[in-house]
Amino acid sequence: MFFYLAKVFWFLVQPSGLLLILMIAGATSLRWGFERIGRRLLALAVLLLLCGGLLPVSNWLILPLEQRFPRAELSGASISGIVVLGGAEDARIWKRRGIHAMNEAGERFTEAVALARRFPNARIVFTGGAVEILSEPSVGADAARTLFGDLGLREDGRLILESKARDTWENAVNVKALVSPKTGERWLLVTSAWHMPRSVGVFRRVGFAIEPWPVDYRTADDWDALRLFDAPADGLKRLDTAMREWIGLVAYRATGRTDALFPAPERGI
Repeated sequence: MFFYLAKVFWFLVQPSGLLLILMIAGATSLRWGFERIGRRLLALAVLLLLCGGLLPVSNWLILPLEQRFPRAELSGASISGIVVLGGAEDARIWKRRGIHAMNEAGERFTEAVALARRFPNARIVFTGGAVEILSEPSVGADAARTLFGDLGLREDGRLILESKARDTWENAVNVKALVSPKTGERWLLVTSAWHMPRSVGVFRRVGFAIEPWPVDYRTADDWDALRLFDAPADGLKRLDTAMREWIGLVAYRATGRTDALFPAPERGI
C-alpha cells in the first residue's frame, strides 16, 4: 500500500506536475471569468518554470545529497559483496526491443562490473523488480540479467538477482534476507550519489552493514550552484529528482524506514 500511495502522491506534487496543474488551472480560471485568480496562477507557473527550469535551484537541492557520502576506502580491502540498486535499466525497452537499455544512471551497471573485476571473489547482488502501476510490468532484474551476462557476469552463484523489490525499503529487506550478511563481511552499496543518503539509512535500519560507493553524479562541484541550465526541461527534470529524494527522506523517516532524517557517514569511514 505504501508503494502505491507514494506513487500517487509524487505524481501530484512533483514540480513538473505542479507546473502543468498551475497552467491548466490558470487557463481554466481565465476561461470562466476568474481573471485575477487565473493571472496569479499563470504567474506562479512562469515563476516555477524560470526558477526550476533555468536557475540552479535544483543544484542547490541536489548538491547536499551528492556530497553527503564519499566513497568507501578500499585500499587493501577484502570485499564480500556488492549490492547494486536497480533504476538504471529501462526494462520496458529491453522487453519490447530485446536490446540493452540504460538511462542516465547507467553508471550503476558500469561501476558494478568494474568493482566485480577488481574484487573477483565478491558476490554481486542486483535488486530491482517491476515499478509500473499503469502499464504492463517489466522486471528490472530480468533486463539486468541480460546486460550483466553480456558484460561477463553470469547468474552462476556469484551474480544474484533479486526481482521483487519495488522501492528502496524492499531493496534492503529483500537483499538482506537473500544473502544473510555475516559479521565481519564488507559489503558495498552502488547507487546514485543523490540517492545514497536514503539508501544507507534504509540498509542501516534493517541491520545490514553497508559501505557507500556512490555513482551517477549530476553535479561536478560546488560551482554548479551558480550554473544556469541550457534548457528549462533539464532544470525541471533535475528539480523533480532532487525534490523526490528530499520528500523521500522525510517520508521514510516519518514511517520508520531510515535511521535518521538525513543519514550521515559513520565516524572513521
